[in-house]
Amino acid sequence: MTSKELSIYDYMFRYIIVGDMAVGKSCLLLQFTDHKFRHQHELTIGVEFGGKTIEVKGKNIKIQIWDTAGQEAFQAITRTYYKGAIGALLVYDITRHETFEHIDRWLNEIKANGSKDICCILIGNKKDLEDQRQVKFEEGEKLAKENNLLFLETSAKSAENVQEAFMQTAEKILEQITKTGVDPTAPSKNVKITIDEDEEEKSEKKKCC
Repeated sequence: MTSKELSIYDYMFRYIIVGDMAVGKSCLLLQFTDHKFRHQHELTIGVEFGGKTIEVKGKNIKIQIWDTAGQEAFQAITRTYYKGAIGALLVYDITRHETFEHIDRWLNEIKANGSKDICCILIGNKKDLEDQRQVKFEEGEKLAKENNLLFLETSAKSAENVQEAFMQTAEKILEQITKTGVDPTAPSKNVKITIDEDEEEKSEKKKCC
C-alpha cells in the first residue's frame, strides 16, 4: 500500500506505552514507526510522541502513540495522557525481574486513570538478551491471562514481534467495536473514523428532506 493510500484513514487509535524506566519503551516506539534501533537512547522526559498508519483487516488505522516516562517524578504529567488512550502497551524488561513485579502498579494506574474500554497488551521486551533472562515466558503469560491482557515477548533491537504488538492491539480494538456495538465516533471514545464523500452527501440529503 502506498503512502498516499495510507494518508486517508478509517480509524484513529491512540495508544500509550507504560512501564519502568529503561525497559525499552522509546526503542519499541522508534522500531515501530521508523524501523530503527538506537543503542544509546536518552531517557524520556515527560512524554514522547510517535505515529504511523497501518492496514488491519482491510481498514486503514492511524495510530498515535504516547511514550510515557517511567520515572516517578513525571507520573503527574503522564497520567493526563491515560484518558486519551484506547490502547496500552505495558512493558517490562525480561532481564530485570523487578520491572515485571511493577506491572501490577502500572496496570492499576491505567485502570484508575484510563478508559474502561482500553485494550492492553503485556510486553516482555529485550528478548534478544536470552542469556540474561530473569523473567520466564510462562510468568508473563500467566500474568496476562489473569488480567485478560494480550501478551508478547519482543526485541526492539532485532524488531522481533514489535509490529505484531501494535497490530494485535489494533485488531483487538476493532473486534471490541464490532462485538459491543460501541459507537467509535462518540466523544467519550478515543477512536475517530472518516466518512467518505458519498456517505456524507446521503446524510445531507436525509437531513434536508
